[in-house]
Amino acid sequence: MAGILIIAHAPLATALRECIAHIYGGCPARIGALDVLPDSDPAEVVAQANAEIERLREDNGALVLTDMFGATPSNIAARLATVPEVRVLAGVNLPMLVRAVCYRATPLDTLVEKALAGASKGVQTIGASIPAAAAAAVSECGSAATPCAEAAADAANQVANQVVNQVVNQVANEPAAEAVTEATGTAHSAAGAGGAPAVALGPAGTT
Repeated sequence: MAGILIIAHAPLATALRECIAHIYGGCPARIGALDVLPDSDPAEVVAQANAEIERLREDNGALVLTDMFGATPSNIAARLATVPEVRVLAGVNLPMLVRAVCYRATPLDTLVEKALAGASKGVQTIGASIPAAAAAAVSECGSAATPCAEAAADAANQVANQVVNQVVNQVANEPAAEAVTEATGTAHSAAGAGGAPAVALGPAGTT
C-alpha cells in the first residue's frame, strides 16, 4: 500500500490530512504532512521530506502531493521525484487526496492516473441543478458513489473479467461435441427448473 506525503504551504498539508481523518473517522496509516512556513529553510525541509519518504514508502512506492507548481513546496517535492518508486503530483486538492487514499493499494502508475482524474473531476460548477457528471455518479437510492466504492467496483470487475476469461479459455480447449453436450444438458436442466422449454437444434429446416 503506497505511502502518501503532502508537502504544501502551511497550514494546507496538515489541514488536508485532517480532512482525511474527518472523512475516515481517523487518519489512515502512512499519510504524512509537511507544512512549509514562510521562514522555513528549504534544505531542512528537503531533509525532512526524504526522511518522511523513507518512513512512508511501501512495496508499491509512495506518492508525493504538493499544492502550486513552481512554488517553494513544489520545488522541494520535485527533489523527491528522483527517488525510486516515488511519483510527485502538483495541484493537490481534497478530491485528489481522497482518490489517492482509495487507490493506494494499486500499482503506482494506476494510483497516479486515478489521483489526477480525481483532482480534475472534483472541480465542478455548482448551480441550481446537479451537474451531469455528478448526476451520473448518483445511485438509484439517491446516494452518491464514493471514490472508495468506485475502487472496490474496479477490483470486482477485474476479478469478474479474469473468471470470464478462464471460462472462455476452458470452453475453447474442450472438444466441440463435449461443449454441445454440456450446453444441451444445461438447457434441459433450466427447462426442468421451470425455465424456457429446451429446443434441440438440428440441420436448417428441421426442428
